[in-house]
Amino acid sequence: MAAFGAAISQHPDSAAAVGDVVGAVLEQVGHKPDTAVLFVTTEHFDALADIVESVHTLLDPVVMIGATAEAVIGGTLEAEEGPAISLWAGRLGAVEGVRLETVSAADGTAVVGMPDAAAQGPRTLLLLAEPGSFPSGSLLQAANRQYPDLQVVGGVASASSRSRVVLNDSIHEDGAVGVLLPGGLGERVVVSQGCRPVGEPLIVTAANANRIEELGSRPATERLSEAVDGASEEERALLSRGLHIGLVVDEHASEFGRGDFLIRGVLGADHEAGSIRVGAPTPVGSTVQFQVRDADAADEDLREMLAVTDADAALLFTCGGRGSRLFGEIDHDAKMVTKAVNDGPVAGMFCAGEFGPVRGENHIHGFTASMLLLYG
Repeated sequence: MAAFGAAISQHPDSAAAVGDVVGAVLEQVGHKPDTAVLFVTTEHFDALADIVESVHTLLDPVVMIGATAEAVIGGTLEAEEGPAISLWAGRLGAVEGVRLETVSAADGTAVVGMPDAAAQGPRTLLLLAEPGSFPSGSLLQAANRQYPDLQVVGGVASASSRSRVVLNDSIHEDGAVGVLLPGGLGERVVVSQGCRPVGEPLIVTAANANRIEELGSRPATERLSEAVDGASEEERALLSRGLHIGLVVDEHASEFGRGDFLIRGVLGADHEAGSIRVGAPTPVGSTVQFQVRDADAADEDLREMLAVTDADAALLFTCGGRGSRLFGEIDHDAKMVTKAVNDGPVAGMFCAGEFGPVRGENHIHGFTASMLLLYG
């Protein structure tokens, strides 16, 4: 039997779709794999309880997690429209199921349920979260402080009011579920943010929370105008449609390139005050660079990120703003990831936020493809 297996079915009948994916995965990895990951589109929502029970009973994995999504991925297929069920399974060793919930605390809301083993050396947590109830960004920030050797990969369910997460045979309307992988797997997490820089890196010399007031001792809007004036005609068109900023994660690097930036949106500008507002705090002394995103930049970034992999399987979490919306064609990310793992098993979903580390720190992203690459 293979170490990994995956299958997708677009059959409109839920029972038939379950039969398709479970039968195919059983042929590949056999009964009772260590881990199973299930992705279900909203068209199957009314049958979700039966789907979860059937998959869990027939496959009998040690740990199963899952989520509902607007679109799911299986192999080279991105099922952006219509019903689909995607199932992935693997033999990974001693995995641990994780159920995270929020509770009221004296100083606000706390997240409970992180296993003690998360602090035991380098580990990977595969995490799926419900969007309305779970503070994913806050959790990742806390994890960076409390579990410095833990990397988190996964995404936020994207089925709007029908977002649900699954742990084993239970369906949850809130919180998050996960699988803590054993150490020593040699797994790799790849985060492709799909942007390219415009202009030069600049030091934040005055700021207030997520409002940048000065860059290089001049008003931030002046520096932005300089970047626009120095951009190519193509880049100016992209800047007019959506401006982003890259925040350098590791300030000790001698130079900055792809993978060194945490990409966040530019949310607005106050030309009278000369400031810009961005989607993350920007402390004085940090380095930033304006960025643009388009299909070519996203394609190039993903190709570069996957160029050196020799993995055997993957789980792919891509933003709902990618796919045909960004690339003008379907299956872009799925095809590239499947090729990178030599046609090995691939499954995943379109997310309302993607989890993955940048320079060793876990973050929630947008317009990103985040991948867990595994080796047999």
